[in-house]
Amino acid sequence: MSNTRAELVFVPAPGMGHIPSTVELAKLILRRNDDISVSIHIIDLPNHSSKIKSYVDFQSRDSPFPTRLTFVTYPPLYDPSDPCSSLDSIFSLIRLHRPHVKQAVEGRIRAGLARPVGFVVDMFCTGMQDIANDLHVPTYVFYTSGAGSLMFILYAQWLVDHDGVDIATEFSDPGFSAVVPGFNNRVPSKVIPPGFKDKNFMCEVLLNLGRNLRKMKGILVNSYIELESSVIHAFLECNGQKIPRIYPVGPTLVLDDKSRGGSDDMEKKTVVEWLDGQPKSSVVFLCFGSGGSFDEEQVKEIANGLDRSGYRFLWALRLFLQKEKPRASNDKEAFLEALPEGFIDRTAHKGKIIGWAPQVEVLAHPAVGGFVSHCGWNSTLESLWFGVPMATWPMGAEQQLNAFQLVNELEISTEIRMDYNVDWGAGKGNFVVTAEEVEDGVKKLMGMDKKIKENVKKMSEEGRKALEEGGSSYCSLGDFIGDVISNVL
Repeated sequence: MSNTRAELVFVPAPGMGHIPSTVELAKLILRRNDDISVSIHIIDLPNHSSKIKSYVDFQSRDSPFPTRLTFVTYPPLYDPSDPCSSLDSIFSLIRLHRPHVKQAVEGRIRAGLARPVGFVVDMFCTGMQDIANDLHVPTYVFYTSGAGSLMFILYAQWLVDHDGVDIATEFSDPGFSAVVPGFNNRVPSKVIPPGFKDKNFMCEVLLNLGRNLRKMKGILVNSYIELESSVIHAFLECNGQKIPRIYPVGPTLVLDDKSRGGSDDMEKKTVVEWLDGQPKSSVVFLCFGSGGSFDEEQVKEIANGLDRSGYRFLWALRLFLQKEKPRASNDKEAFLEALPEGFIDRTAHKGKIIGWAPQVEVLAHPAVGGFVSHCGWNSTLESLWFGVPMATWPMGAEQQLNAFQLVNELEISTEIRMDYNVDWGAGKGNFVVTAEEVEDGVKKLMGMDKKIKENVKKMSEEGRKALEEGGSSYCSLGDFIGDVISNVL
């Protein structure tokens, strides 16, 4: 047997929503087994190069595993023939990089630097399995969202390929509700991810994703059994559907802002100092992810709702830019124009508006008592980690389904809306959430039912225990490492 170290080849999806959690998973594996090395192949996005480069430079410079963790970076590639869909553009980007990744992996083998024993790829990078197959090693997926949305993808794909259902038509029916394995409630049409209702293109992309997921040797999920027990156990009951083994290994979080390529230290200091001056659990934090923008009409409704609620607030506000008035997204004059007249003066004693939020530091601060969130999975896990109750306001992708789980399945959140969806091309939502809805939602969040608060606290504790030695995710990751070692033997 070769003395070259056994190596796992990681290929995360491009973008800062996926790369940091993948790197943290790789570090967990390296801490658990000294005989494995990891190479992480970073595919760049043309519009995010500087941030990704800064992050990789920091990770390479401060790595606790300088001889066992290697970053391989690729320049951004652009194919002008790509369709307009951003998701398809990502898949096209992965296809374009496949020969480059193959060349790099084979180069490391020839140089005696690595002996691949498995690929761990993002859900958007399943096409990299061809390289693993050529090398006669298995492929695993790191699914960076929750087990519920993973189950829904496989459920929808099974309906089409096994039962012949026209899901785009069926799911689009407002009266439809799905009986999904592992869900205790029927899933209504309004929270089914919009891509499954796209007859022209997106639905087929998601169905192909489901087909590819079934070809993997295993799927590592960024969740934990205690959080999504019904769904995770349901995977075991679907073995007749050829679902790969599921490894719940979460919550995989990046809790150090520098480790995630954080922003301006002075801006962060200003936010934290403002929170330091607020009473405990008195502030509602509003943040909708890196792409969570609103048009002026919706901004005014949010502002009026916050004003009427009477609660202190920290609001990470992003605006859709008007085509006739192109401006930077952090243009303060644009913010002022979008807000109701006099709002800044009326709320100066109780509110703060920012363009970028150091989210982890905010959620960890004792002054924060509630989080109005877009229900992205990273944000959900971070909020639970710090025991901060959430109010749901999804923006797109699988976030409506996440919101449904949080409110109806897990009873750890309250709802502002769970069926909001942004049309990114038009720069607006499918409807306007009114000031009254915002006011009521904030009041429900900050005066949350005792049972929900207790559930949030319990899930926070369970998430931390899951990662400790002997915890559910600790053991699940150990099972995965054992499977990898069997590939070596």
